Amino acid sequence: MRIGDSVQVDNFSGVITEINARYTVIRSLSGRESIVPNEMLITNRVENLSLADPRVWQSTNVSVAYDSDVDVVTRLLLQAAAVQTRVLKDAAPTVALMAFGADGLEFRLGYWIGDPENGNDNLRSLINLEILRLLRAHQVEIPYPQRVIHTPQTLAKASH
Repeated sequence: MRIGDSVQVDNFSGVITEINARYTVIRSLSGRESIVPNEMLITNRVENLSLADPRVWQSTNVSVAYDSDVDVVTRLLLQAAAVQTRVLKDAAPTVALMAFGADGLEFRLGYWIGDPENGNDNLRSLINLEILRLLRAHQVEIPYPQRVIHTPQTLAKASH
């Protein structure tokens, strides 16, 4: 490990900003710093996210109504990622239909970025806003959770 590496230690992610004989300082993207005893870096699992490849994979999920055209949804999700300059083109974004959910079809848009030091959540937010804009522009419904509530009157009708 060296200064500038992006790491995750004990559910804390950030960039190594300082290495001393007794501890290492890790700064998160939100600006929080964690002082980690070097012993912890030796005895615990440490993920060095930038050692082999600085690229980072991200994803976002969206549900659409069951009557949605899956080809249109796939195209719109890929378009939402493509308009963001930070999304890498050489490892093209992907879309997968992940599940047939209780309220709709559940898709995952996956994409790679090469500059995680510029933030992850801000890019995910931009992509989500673009997804929302595109889905609305193409009248693709994002379903609300639907639940059936049984009242004494509906139960009485059902038993007859």
